[in-house]
Amino acid sequence: MPRTTNKQKKLHVKKGDTVVLTKRITAHGGGQNDRPKGYQARVLDVYPGKERVLVEGVNLRLKHTKPNQTYPNGGRIEAEKPIHISNVMAVDGNGAPTRIGRKRVEDPNTGEGRWVRYAKTTGEELDS
Repeated sequence: MPRTTNKQKKLHVKKGDTVVLTKRITAHGGGQNDRPKGYQARVLDVYPGKERVLVEGVNLRLKHTKPNQTYPNGGRIEAEKPIHISNVMAVDGNGAPTRIGRKRVEDPNTGEGRWVRYAKTTGEELDS
């Protein structure tokens, strides 16, 4: 059944999660900035509409900028660019890559329920 109220896509990673790359990601510069499969880093930003994620130190590209207040001389600035979300997996408490599930938990004090993400390998909740 299609979503009727909340049309936002549910992704398996969130900002601040630690993720591991599932494939090698190349960068500019002939290999010194390439990130191998299994590289662990932190998620800086998530773009649900495009199904992309910005990972710290991954997919470094050169951006040519005109002179401005931040960069008075302008020039070539190295910046991270987003990669597809299918190229990353979340990391569980043991530091191993894991798939993500969702389950509904009830708060014992108030009786209200909420959805939390959990690691399929260990069963631990990823959302606090």
